[in-house]
Amino acid sequence: MSGSNRIIVTVLGQDRVGIIASVAGVLAENSINILDISQTILQGLFVMIIIADMAESRIELGPLKERLAAKGEELGVRIDAQHEDAFRYMHRI
Repeated sequence: MSGSNRIIVTVLGQDRVGIIASVAGVLAENSINILDISQTILQGLFVMIIIADMAESRIELGPLKERLAAKGEELGVRIDAQHEDAFRYMHRI
């Protein structure tokens, strides 16, 4: 991986109140800065992508993924986080 500290967080599920606030709260609790966020509703399906910077965070990606997944279970959505390099590698042509 490169020296980048950026991660990609994806959220999929049924739309409901509080999803964005809850995910942003987990990131803020871990000193992770949101750089960009996009969300839309596709025929009732909530879809969100967040690009965030972990440079100031003390948490490793593995434990962060576990916290986000637990929050996703609480909210009834699926939340994944990947290092930006892994995301780009998986989605290259």
